[in-house]
Amino acid sequence: MSPEGSAAVSLPGKAVDADWRRVHPASPFVRGWVALAAVGYFFGRDAFERILQGRDILDPNLNGRVPWLLAGGGILLLLTVGGFILSWYFTRYQVAEGYVRVNTGFLFKQQRQARLDRVQAIDIVQPLLARIFGLAELKFEVADAGESAVRLAYLPLAQAKQLRATILARAAGVVSGPETAEEIPEAPEHVVLSVPPSRLIGSLLLSEQTVGILLGAAASIAISVYTENSAIFLALIPAVLGIGAAYWSSFNKGYNFTAAISPDGIRLRYGLLDTQAQTLPPGRIQALKVTQPPIWRIFGWYRMHVNVAGYGGAAGNENAARTTLLPVGMKPDVMRMLSLVLPDPGVEDPERVFISGLEGLAPAGSGSGGLTSTDGFVTTPRRARLLAPLGWRRNGFLATRTALLIRSGRWWRALVLVPHQRTQSMALQQGPLARRFGVADLILHTTAGPVAPRLYQAGVEQAVQLFDQQAARAREARRRQTSEQWLAQVTGQAPPQSPPQAPTQSSTQEDPQHG
Repeated sequence: MSPEGSAAVSLPGKAVDADWRRVHPASPFVRGWVALAAVGYFFGRDAFERILQGRDILDPNLNGRVPWLLAGGGILLLLTVGGFILSWYFTRYQVAEGYVRVNTGFLFKQQRQARLDRVQAIDIVQPLLARIFGLAELKFEVADAGESAVRLAYLPLAQAKQLRATILARAAGVVSGPETAEEIPEAPEHVVLSVPPSRLIGSLLLSEQTVGILLGAAASIAISVYTENSAIFLALIPAVLGIGAAYWSSFNKGYNFTAAISPDGIRLRYGLLDTQAQTLPPGRIQALKVTQPPIWRIFGWYRMHVNVAGYGGAAGNENAARTTLLPVGMKPDVMRMLSLVLPDPGVEDPERVFISGLEGLAPAGSGSGGLTSTDGFVTTPRRARLLAPLGWRRNGFLATRTALLIRSGRWWRALVLVPHQRTQSMALQQGPLARRFGVADLILHTTAGPVAPRLYQAGVEQAVQLFDQQAARAREARRRQTSEQWLAQVTGQAPPQSPPQAPTQSSTQEDPQHG
C-alpha cells in the first residue's frame, strides 16, 4: 500500500526513540475483558450452579484434583495477564515527520502509519467500559486506507482530545514548526444543532422498517387465522428479538446526536452507552445525499448521509452511523448542514436552489425537459414519462459553480450533492427502453459509501453535454486545489513546510463505455 494511506512498514532509521509514547496501562484490559470473563466463566460456572442448587461449592469427586485445577487456572490467568502487559509495553505511537505511526505486537510486530495531510476524518470512540475508566480510542481514516484505518486504543479522554487537535492542526498546515514543539490545545467549537430524543424515537417508529414490520405482522396473522395454526407465532420469536435489537442499536447510535463547527472541521457526537465523536475536516466530504421517506413528509423530517474517503462502503451499523451527517432533522437543520459541507454553493440564492432540489417539480406541461423558469433544474423529457410516471418531473440536475446537484424521487425524495473536484470518473448508461425514449443515465463515481450519485433518465443531448461539461469542471476544480492541506485551500497560500502537491487519486474518464 502506498504511503498515502496506512500500511505495515519498517521503522525509519531517523525516527527518534524518545518521541514514542505508550497508551494507557489499562488499555489491554479494556480491550481484552472478554478473555478474562471467559476464564472466569470456565472455572466458576460449575461452582455457581452448585451454589444455586444448595450443594457444596466443590464436587467431592474432585477433591484430589482441586490443587491441580487451581494451579492450571492460575497459570492460565497469569499467561493472560502477562499477554496484556506485553501488549501494552509494545504498543507505542508517534506523531513526527508528517506521519502518525502506531507500533503493535511483541511476537509479530507491525507498524501502521498515515500521512497527516491525507487524514480524512478523526473519531474519538468510547465503549461503555472505556467510559467507566475515563479512556477513549482515537481512530482516524486516511484516503485509500480501506480496512487499515489507524486505531490508537486507549488514551485518557483529555489526552485523546488533545492529540486529535494536534494531528488536525498539523494536517491543516497550521503548525509549521518541528514535531517536538508544544502540543496544540483543542480548537473551540460552536454547536449548530442537536436531535431531540423524542424526534429520534418518532423517526424510528415511522421509518420504512416499521412499515415493513407491520405488513409482515399482518400477513402472519392472516396466515395463522386462515390455517388455524398458532404455532407460527413461535417461529417469529427470533425475528422479533432481531427487530428489537435493530431498533435498540439505531437508538443507541443516534441518541444525543449533536453537530458543531470548529476551525478543524465538522464535529459530530452521538451514542447512549457507547459514545463516539467524529471530526470531518473541511472539504473531505466526497458526496452528500438528503432523503425524505413518504411518511416523514407529514412532519417535515429529512436525513443526510455522506461519502468520506477512508470510511469505505463496508456494511454494518457502525459504518452506517459514521456516514450519517444528520439522522433526522427539519428543513432549517438540513440547510445549516449544507452550508457547512459546501460553504460556497456557487449560486446567488442557495436557499432557493436547495429547496428546489428537495421539493421542486418541473411544470406539468414542460415538453423537452429543458431549463425551467422556476428553479433551473434540467429534468426528464416529457416523452419519457412512461418510464417514470411519478418521478419524471422530479428527476433532474443543476450544475453550480462549485457542485453538481441531482434530485430524484416523487415519493421517496432525494437530493445528491457532489463537489466538482470530488468527481473521480463518470459513465453514461442506456438500456433498450431508454434508447427507445431517447434518454440516458449519468453515473458519477466518488469514494465508496452510502451515496451513489446517479442522474436518472436525462435527455440524451443533455446527458452527453453534462458529461463533457462536468469532466471539464472537475479538471478545473482539481487544478485550483493545489494543496491537500485544508488551511492552504482556505487561504490560498501553501504552508511553508511543504510544497504544493497535485491530487493523486482523482481522475475523470471521458469514455462513457469505460467510465
